[in-house]
Amino acid sequence: MSQTNVLVLVGSLRAASVNRQLAETAVAVAPEGAEVTVFDGLGDVPFYNEDIDVAGSIPAVEALRDAAGRADALLLLTPEYNGTIPAVLKNAIDWISRPYGTGAVKDKPVAVISASPSGNGAQWAHEDTRKAVRIAGGKVLEDVTLAIGGTIDKFGDRHPRENAEVAQQVAGVVASLVDATKQLVDA
Repeated sequence: MSQTNVLVLVGSLRAASVNRQLAETAVAVAPEGAEVTVFDGLGDVPFYNEDIDVAGSIPAVEALRDAAGRADALLLLTPEYNGTIPAVLKNAIDWISRPYGTGAVKDKPVAVISASPSGNGAQWAHEDTRKAVRIAGGKVLEDVTLAIGGTIDKFGDRHPRENAEVAQQVAGVVASLVDATKQLVDA
């Protein structure tokens, strides 16, 4: 495998959200041999409903499933909404998990990064996201966690990629995903 494709799903739809900026940081710090792509269509994906889950019927769902299917690994970025995972990210996990047991997330390495202005760094959402994707069939990297708290004080008006420590931490998460993908291929 010469190129590792990592798909990034962001649980905040706000264009200037810290989690979106962390996704952009992941793209910027990707190691050589890795292509990191942020999926931008989550706002167009309807809530999961088995009645409408018909192949080819919803272009936004097809785009999400195709992108996840082509990816070698997934990186999920989540804020915390009312103590848990945002609906948009949970919904994406639901869609890519279907059909259950063979969905686009099945057996793929997955890492989660969470961030919030609170001191806990959205750890509840982080844990819930890991749980949801694990149940959906993804191979959550259990030893790779990054929860960034106090984002307002930490970043202010600056982009997270300008914070050397955070950029290095994000780079480490992406590198771990790439390594996990290569280990799957070599196994």
